[in-house]
Amino acid sequence: MNRLAQAAVLFLLGAALLHAGATDLYLRYVKAGLQPLLLASGAVLIAAAVATVRYERREAKAVRQGEPEPARQEEHARVHREPRVSWLLILPLLVLILVAPPALGSYSATRTGTALQQPLAYPPLPTADPLRLSVVDYAGRAVYDHGRTLTDRRIQLTGFVALDHDGTPYLVRMALNCCAADAQPVKIGLTGHIPPVLQPDTWLQITGSYTSRQAKDPVNNGPIPFIEVTAAKPVPVPHDPYDESWNT
Repeated sequence: MNRLAQAAVLFLLGAALLHAGATDLYLRYVKAGLQPLLLASGAVLIAAAVATVRYERREAKAVRQGEPEPARQEEHARVHREPRVSWLLILPLLVLILVAPPALGSYSATRTGTALQQPLAYPPLPTADPLRLSVVDYAGRAVYDHGRTLTDRRIQLTGFVALDHDGTPYLVRMALNCCAADAQPVKIGLTGHIPPVLQPDTWLQITGSYTSRQAKDPVNNGPIPFIEVTAAKPVPVPHDPYDESWNT
């Protein structure tokens, strides 16, 4: 590919990054805190594409005026014809622009062991009722703090449904450190008044209370706490489907 073609690919890539960064699309790939870097990267790529085009036009004008250096004269005298298949390089960019991939869901969650980590601290919880917690926060307090800050509280969690191979229902949130490539599930088992029909990847808002019941993840033997469900209702996919609370 000649430089103009390279500039076109750079421009498309930069435009794709700007499009993703200016919309919610980027949340399917990276955590929210990386949005400024994503936008800056797109702007730099577009600037590089524009600079390349200007440089090529200046060189072409010099060739027409008979001013290029001998080495440049020989370069322009040669005709380079690269395979047209090279243009397939832009297909991933078009996919990024036109197709929004779904966030990781139950398929990944049931094939990956829980990634629950012990919290460094347990900050005081608000007095709101119900107490809204992230899946990661509830799981960490339930397992490693033995539910001391959760007892006698009405708790509200939001996540998607995953069903274990034996039919055990989990409420899951994919937690990430940087991007979707390193996302790992944190799972909470559901017991109590569970809806009679649960479809994997359905997002639910669960209201319930702490229970000391725990299980071992069949994938990596990690701890999975449970919550005693008193109410559950379907909700839309949240603005940010991933949980970043363990690295904030």
